Amino acid sequence: MVTGASRGLGRAIALALAEAGADVALAARSKKDLEETAQGVERAGRRALVVRTDVSRYEEVEALVAGARSELGRLDIVVNNAGVAKVAPLAEMTSEDWRFMVDVNLTGVFNGCRAAAPHLIAQKSGKVVNVASVSGQVGLPGYAIYAATKGGVIALTRTLGVEWARHGIQVNAIAPGWFVTDMNAPAFADPKLSERLLRDVPMRRTGRLEEIGPLAVYLASAASDFMTGQTLFLDGGYSAA
Repeated sequence: MVTGASRGLGRAIALALAEAGADVALAARSKKDLEETAQGVERAGRRALVVRTDVSRYEEVEALVAGARSELGRLDIVVNNAGVAKVAPLAEMTSEDWRFMVDVNLTGVFNGCRAAAPHLIAQKSGKVVNVASVSGQVGLPGYAIYAATKGGVIALTRTLGVEWARHGIQVNAIAPGWFVTDMNAPAFADPKLSERLLRDVPMRRTGRLEEIGPLAVYLASAASDFMTGQTLFLDGGYSAA
């Protein structure tokens, strides 16, 4: 199950999981874009289930989990990737901005974990991969609310990894740095702004979408069975600099 699978990092993760042999339940708010991802999954020879889902609404995520189990037979991997961002100084943000980002970025991860919990615990196995952000670790002006939500994802991942270890479930997170997606493409289209964003990245480049899939597959596979509660930074060295 991959949320936010309609484009960008979510689509890349969903396709990588399919290529590694997984049938995938695809969730996002845009059904049209989900259908495009589904076509990629099917080209990889796997089954795709498209479910239009607002991750901020628990009942919709619960229905997504039920549909995945019903249509695909079981649920082994949960990727909580859906996210939104608004960039502005905190003094210019509103209470609505706060609620919007918290509801999707943090509550959405809670909803995915909570809805899957009874099934993963009952089968005593499962892999949860939460998508955080380097912003949850590194301060960047204009990202106060977004960073707070992603810091929350890192803390939730750490604690849930400990809580669910006895059930045979591993919970880890990926914290991407700068990847060019539909959400931030306008910023990287501006040479001066792009240079400013990348000046603190030791590799001096953005990530490529094909670079996140293999890490997600690793965290979803038996190769990571002894790892839980961890956040892996895929950021060109930004968090280490």
